[in-house]
Amino acid sequence: MPSLPISFLSDFGLRDEFVGAVHGVIERIAPGTRVIDITHGITRGDVRAGALALLRAVQYLPDGVVLAVVDPGVGTARRAIAASTRHGFFVGPDNGLLAPAVAMVGGADRFVALEAAAFRLPAAGSTFDGRDLFAPAAAVLASGEASLGDLGPEIDPGGVMPLLLPLVEHGDGWVSGEVWWIDGYGNAQTNVSPADLELAGIRPGTAVMLRVGRVEHEVAWTAGYGEGHAPIVHCDSHGLMAIAIPRGRADEGLGLTEGLSVGFRACADEAGSA
Repeated sequence: MPSLPISFLSDFGLRDEFVGAVHGVIERIAPGTRVIDITHGITRGDVRAGALALLRAVQYLPDGVVLAVVDPGVGTARRAIAASTRHGFFVGPDNGLLAPAVAMVGGADRFVALEAAAFRLPAAGSTFDGRDLFAPAAAVLASGEASLGDLGPEIDPGGVMPLLLPLVEHGDGWVSGEVWWIDGYGNAQTNVSPADLELAGIRPGTAVMLRVGRVEHEVAWTAGYGEGHAPIVHCDSHGLMAIAIPRGRADEGLGLTEGLSVGFRACADEAGSA
């Protein structure tokens, strides 16, 4: 029976040998296992960015094993965990990285702590759990050489670390959120949905007052990038409101950074004609 595919996300980058070493461990333990590299460009140690990237990707991944390693607590007392879900297994550190994606696929049936010495590579140090602990666990789960229970003791789901994400705030004719992600093109995804804007009386195709920090800009709510060079807002491919500048970079043009507060309200003319 062929191995399940392993979908791999990390903050390792591609300059060093780290990604290749993890691939090598998987191939040695479970030859022929297909590894899908989601991204290795997460900012080093940015657990929230890794969790959000995994959340955006998980619904498009095949059933199998998700191996996610953004692990600033490596070498400390933080737990290493694996979970079983109806879409397969998740393997990674217990620091909130896995939580949003596990919730997206309907939650976990079981969690275990990765404590079985038989499934850990011997190493002089304890700073590369991606290679020495997580990769072997993912490989044996993918190949069926071990069950979840073989990897370590079961743990209480209530004790697994969540990832606390900010909520959208609503007021009379306005909605406030923050920038969640800036992609490689400089487009900024927010945590605000089209439904949030419509609750505030803001409609697609109208002008919107976009607040970036403390500065407001009048922009259009468009269906796509369109023409011109003026800033726009639109519903992105993940169903959230994004800020863009056609043929430009919204992050540079509007001073956008991840975590920055943004707000939306109807322009006076649009509100008066509603």
